[in-house]
Amino acid sequence: MEKTYKKKVVIIGGGTVSHIRAHLGLAAVAYGTTARRLRDLCEAYSDKLDVELILTKMANSGRGKVETVEDVDGLVENWRADAATKIVFFNAALLDYEGVILDRETPFFGGKSEGGKYSGRLHSREGNQLMQLEPTDKLIKKIRDGRKDIFVVGFKTTCGATENEQYIAGLNLLKESSCNLVLANDVKTRLNMIISPEEARYHVTTNRMECLKNLVEMAYLRSHLSFTRSTVVAGETVPWGDPLVPDSLRKIVDYCISSGAYKEFRGATVGHFATRVNENTFLTSKRKTNFNELPRIGLVKVITDGPDSVMAYGSKPSVGGQSQRIVFNEHRDYDCIVHFHCPIKIGSPVPSASQREYECGSHECGQNTSTHLKKFGNLSAVYLDNHGPNIVFHHSIDPQEVIDFINNNFDLTSKTGGPVKLEHA
Repeated sequence: MEKTYKKKVVIIGGGTVSHIRAHLGLAAVAYGTTARRLRDLCEAYSDKLDVELILTKMANSGRGKVETVEDVDGLVENWRADAATKIVFFNAALLDYEGVILDRETPFFGGKSEGGKYSGRLHSREGNQLMQLEPTDKLIKKIRDGRKDIFVVGFKTTCGATENEQYIAGLNLLKESSCNLVLANDVKTRLNMIISPEEARYHVTTNRMECLKNLVEMAYLRSHLSFTRSTVVAGETVPWGDPLVPDSLRKIVDYCISSGAYKEFRGATVGHFATRVNENTFLTSKRKTNFNELPRIGLVKVITDGPDSVMAYGSKPSVGGQSQRIVFNEHRDYDCIVHFHCPIKIGSPVPSASQREYECGSHECGQNTSTHLKKFGNLSAVYLDNHGPNIVFHHSIDPQEVIDFINNNFDLTSKTGGPVKLEHA
């Protein structure tokens, strides 16, 4: 009889406490309502999910052992050590600060008194006390360190933020913590949105349950994707002006850069571009770099012996490398590709394909691109919805044909997902 394997899904919810003194502490208040709903939604969505709900003592009527940030840290280590862990909904409210009572004699000169759950109580008769708030490390970013196979869903709360401020706050959490999805919600406006690594925002709504249902579905679909990890070895950067870089690709990418197609966030830009040098050698854009500084950054050389073997020289290649290889393999007449994140113009004939199910960089995302490409003159293109276009061509093309095609079909002044800088910033 064939075995049925289930994905282990961990959902943690509830607030945490930091003990300052006996009978005195700081708290991040949350009672686990969202975590319970996620448990029910996961169990209802698929019988292939082995769901474990963990509630902190605050959310579990004082029962259990999970109370402090340190307790949650121990759980994180257990998840990382368990090969069965595949999805983590990290919905616990963790304290961003620890409180330290300053020494009354030298409060502004580094004097700190001993603290903790079992340290001496403070007495109101002693008058005012000074407490210093010290930031804590974000535990969520530890989950995927060395465990890229774990799909992590983070949660970001704002209060009274605009929609764009909420989006940028969630995107910051996603990027700095290597999350696969982030649900951002505002406790004042009640607005919810799901943010993806492609910098898209999905299911923007005040209907909390609707957003949670879609979050579970997106997590399930995207956690089934396949990825090829690059092995980085010693090597030199390929200069942007190197003769191996086709002049047509250089002119097209330079035009996109000058037109604002690559918008920087946290020191990096999203998108990718590449050229095939021969059957198994590519020159592609570098991951987590600012393409607006391309003459300084250059490209990375990649050699592949198949779908599961990628060797990069000197730097990690863009996550779109898998899409590049699939497209070039299935469309032999092309050897260059350009991708950026911007809206498609109304009335454009370029076909659209859903990106919601796919994380950029997966084999399935590459196949989705390749399958939906449509020919326009001497090039082919597809628009990935809420993501951006992939445009492929042979290096012998007149670059002006591609530039005109871009201008006719896409708005380089905007970015899918929304602006990554606030207007007043």
